[in-house]
Amino acid sequence: MSGNINQAPIPLPVSRALKKFGMDLSLSRRRRCFSQQSMAERIGISVSSLRRLEKGDPSLSWGTIARALYVLGKLDKLNELIDTANDSIGLVLMDEQLPRRIRKRKISSETGAL
Repeated sequence: MSGNINQAPIPLPVSRALKKFGMDLSLSRRRRCFSQQSMAERIGISVSSLRRLEKGDPSLSWGTIARALYVLGKLDKLNELIDTANDSIGLVLMDEQLPRRIRKRKISSETGAL
């Protein structure tokens, strides 16, 4: 079996989000007066990979994205993406599983243990 794996098509909202990320990355880089060469060196990738990143190429790794965020001083945003303390849907689902009432356990007469 070869290394070619069929991948599901990328949903349009995902594609749009990647393109927006790439445009925002490019704008942030230029606002900091980093050339593509300088930014690529700081991230540890080639200029062609940086261009792909700035175009929203979905095949680039999380590591590359994380290093780009680090160079721009925005790595904390990655930590906030799926912060479980702020996962309102997950918290509601967990709360729905809570028992309606808590009953006292009966104490065993022999040992006095719970």
